[in-house]
Amino acid sequence: MTFKVPSVSDRLAKNQFVTDEEETHIHIDNSICTTQCPEKWCILACPAEVYSIQADGTTIAEAAACLECGTCLQVCTPGGLTWFYPRGGFGVTFMEG
Repeated sequence: MTFKVPSVSDRLAKNQFVTDEEETHIHIDNSICTTQCPEKWCILACPAEVYSIQADGTTIAEAAACLECGTCLQVCTPGGLTWFYPRGGFGVTFMEG
């Protein structure tokens, strides 16, 4: 009998996300992000690929896909990002470890 180990992508696809339309848990200060962080470490480090750069050079976050790991907070230029866990009942529910 052969057992196929699911890929990380397959496992992550099973997670459930409940988006808080009233209050996002990620806030980017682009005045800091744009001028003080040319590397855009959040884009490089985020395992969920939540962050991207717009045509005008600003950084945006798709909070609905956030895995709530906090990696972005660890690599972000001080003051460039405000991040907190979503309000109760919102955010990610991991369905498989």
